[in-house]
Amino acid sequence: MISRFFIDRPIFASVLSIVITLAGAISIFALPLALYPPISPPVVQVSCTYPGSSAQVVSETVATPIEQKVNGVENMLYMSSQCTNDGGYNLTVTFKHGVDLNMAQVLVQNRVALALPMLPDVLKQTGVNVKKKSPDILLVIAINSPPTPEYPQGRYDQLFLSNYAVLQLKDELARLPGVSDVTMLGQRDYSMRVWVDPEKLAGRDMTAGDVVAAIRSQNYQVATGQIGQPPAPRGQSLQIPLSMMGRLVEPEQFGNIVVKATEDGRVVRLRDVARVELGAKNQDISGRVNGLPSMSLAVFQLPDANALDTADLVKAKVNELAKDFPEGLRYEIRYDTSPYIRESIGEVFKTLQEAILRVAVVVLLFLQNWRSAVIPLIAVPVAIVGTFAVMAAMGFSLNNLTLFGLVLAIGIVVDDAIVVVEAVEHHIEHGLEPRDATVRAMEEVSGP
Repeated sequence: MISRFFIDRPIFASVLSIVITLAGAISIFALPLALYPPISPPVVQVSCTYPGSSAQVVSETVATPIEQKVNGVENMLYMSSQCTNDGGYNLTVTFKHGVDLNMAQVLVQNRVALALPMLPDVLKQTGVNVKKKSPDILLVIAINSPPTPEYPQGRYDQLFLSNYAVLQLKDELARLPGVSDVTMLGQRDYSMRVWVDPEKLAGRDMTAGDVVAAIRSQNYQVATGQIGQPPAPRGQSLQIPLSMMGRLVEPEQFGNIVVKATEDGRVVRLRDVARVELGAKNQDISGRVNGLPSMSLAVFQLPDANALDTADLVKAKVNELAKDFPEGLRYEIRYDTSPYIRESIGEVFKTLQEAILRVAVVVLLFLQNWRSAVIPLIAVPVAIVGTFAVMAAMGFSLNNLTLFGLVLAIGIVVDDAIVVVEAVEHHIEHGLEPRDATVRAMEEVSGP
């Protein structure tokens, strides 16, 4: 029997117990922490926007060529797509569990590149986004403006909050260790909106396409070169870089764009046929917290990251950035999974302490022997702590399910320790030496 092997070699058994305990103690700090195990398959998302088109047009001109090329990519399980009437397109490609997500993204990106020549010109200019999609939201941070007597609806609107979060928060949080991605919820980007009057266009014999062409041709960044750049005539002592107005910034500058020039010299400018304003790119998305405009940032963690450390880093960084918030701006943690993980881990250690204490009390109470009580106090931690080494070797993480299993295992180990000690004491009371009593007890209880 294997128990006889260790009984005959107590030094080897002691050294092995020490090694198992050390390996488990080291593995505790290396195991990733999460609320749930990573059981969902890896996902890659393809998204783009075809402005002004309906869901049917997006399906025919965008979805069909992309899905024909992406279909059948290596290790793909299935894919699903969604076309919306605002011109949006989202394709979710789900891969087999265990596939390297970085490689999956590269494979999908290569397939999408094959479909680009068949897409509309607008999409070739704006691009098609291909990115990894993590299902594990760690934190959701809401940025809002509290109401004041002067500003009952808050000092800042959602457009300002969205722009501030993009410029000052998103990149800072995305660079933190353990963070996979930071997604904006309720994002509204600043854009120059041109509201065309159809009647004014028709009165001047123009179409919306003429307006788009004029804006595209006159809102352009041009490299103008330099004066005096070598090779230059002898005696040329100055080299002057030239600059000119490139992309337009102010609504007034867009309003001065020449849309049409007639043969008699009359000029039709953009402000004559349209209203130009600086506003939100998308106005069909809104976010509110307690009835006030809000902008939320969803922080996703990496699959092998420590959720508690990552959450602490994110909270510390947001608290640091909040010192530079403008007056009337605040942040709130609206969703946080780390407290549940902390409580789960705390309950495991609490259960372990209670189990060890109960073993000592039960053995001491019924066997009336301090030495018999010390043996389980040593054996139980070795078995439990050593479990972490096995979990690390098998690629497990510390989550609600594995911690629950560990709690059950603690009960099993405690019962085993009590049964073995009681069996050994029983044979010692009948006159056997401790070694012989241990051999006899293990022969009886090893099976159960």
